[in-house]
Amino acid sequence: MPPIVEQLDPAPSVGTALRQIEGRGSPILFDSSLLRPPLGRYSSLSADPVRVYRLDEPTADPFSAIRRDLAAFGTMPSLPDLGGFVGGAAGFLSYEMGRSFERLPVPPLAGAPLPAMHVGLYDWSIVWDHFTGRCWIVSTGFPETSETARLARARDRIRQVREWLGAPPLAAPQTVPDGGVEIDGHSLAMPSLPLLKSNFTRPQYLEAVARVVEYIRAGDIFQANLSQQLSHPFGGSPVELYEILRKVNPAPFAGYMAADGWAIASASPERFFEVRGDEVSTRPIKGTRRRWHDRPEADLFRADELRESDKDLSENVMIVDLLRNDLSRVCRPGSIRVPQLCRVETYETVQHLVSEVRGELQPGRDFWDILSAAFPGGSITGAPKVRAMEIITELEQIPRGPYCGTLFYSGFDGRSDSNILIRTFVIAEGLLRCSVGGGVVVASDPAAEYAETLHKAAGMLRALEAWQQAAH
Repeated sequence: MPPIVEQLDPAPSVGTALRQIEGRGSPILFDSSLLRPPLGRYSSLSADPVRVYRLDEPTADPFSAIRRDLAAFGTMPSLPDLGGFVGGAAGFLSYEMGRSFERLPVPPLAGAPLPAMHVGLYDWSIVWDHFTGRCWIVSTGFPETSETARLARARDRIRQVREWLGAPPLAAPQTVPDGGVEIDGHSLAMPSLPLLKSNFTRPQYLEAVARVVEYIRAGDIFQANLSQQLSHPFGGSPVELYEILRKVNPAPFAGYMAADGWAIASASPERFFEVRGDEVSTRPIKGTRRRWHDRPEADLFRADELRESDKDLSENVMIVDLLRNDLSRVCRPGSIRVPQLCRVETYETVQHLVSEVRGELQPGRDFWDILSAAFPGGSITGAPKVRAMEIITELEQIPRGPYCGTLFYSGFDGRSDSNILIRTFVIAEGLLRCSVGGGVVVASDPAAEYAETLHKAAGMLRALEAWQQAAH
């Protein structure tokens, strides 16, 4: 039986709908806040899942119960004119879930108090088509299996969601102030955010980069992604912060999720894996330059510089090869191809080199097999992956948590998508965390690598500053 679909007219804004269903339990939003064909067309929002699967620590075969319950419901006919998440399994995996698939060390220090995995089975979704300006409620009738019971539940759910959308939303953020955060690349000291801290001092980060270069010269690895974790006190509404974030730092793979006193607010520009039928694709990012909004000619020059940088090109190509190898575990031999290699893409605060790798899944393989074969992503670990992750743990010392994990869905209609959780706020117990990093290769300059992390943080810190101004 296909789902029931009803149009919402007038269409609520994404922010308004999120505030209206925020308190309904485990809200999750997949948000194309940056519209960029062919990416960034749909946003999808749901809450109040029928079932929740939570792991506090990585375990072997973490997806078995989810796969069993999805299989019991069966595959729902797809809606060819409607994309995005229309119901199914959705949630996040922390970076540390990599220990479910590889033997990896445990960081010695404590991190954010979030589970390693939190996934819900959602039976309904609100879907926005940002190209047409239209919006629908999609209701599947899950977990009922008979057609009569499924139809009745689907209709009841639509009535319930319409009631939620008719309730007064929580207060919206006021006009977003212009962010005044200045990033010079040399220091984290920012007068507008005096309580901002990092788990690395600048000298410590430079020393850690140099240590990675030593490992490369010794032949341990070719590349590793090293990050620092920024933190700041936070006592406000995570939804309000996310609304500001999506305005000041829009991204095609943004998203929001909250449960049990924690929240994840992401402005990710990077897709991890998308599955449509037997076609799988991934879009790794490697190579970054800061934007110069007030100097267009400098902005163009920096794009050309990035496009011609041997260091950044080699860094990107290494990760493309790593992902081709990961995909070879689950794809048909000879089907893997690279339709886009090292193209410059422009975002609000930075420019990136972005590639695309595609393949055709082997018969019987699915999205969960891809996660098991390729998680966490090569672009935020290094090459070879396992040794790079060992070095990352040694140098960073703390769990990454959701950072460099994934926010994902695997729909009842057989379509799946996921991001890599970079440019992401993690909020829990009165503290906001935001990690930023970059790939280190043998040609890396430690000072330049440190500056790159701060340039990547610029959009996030502007959102934090704007939230702080609006709150006061």
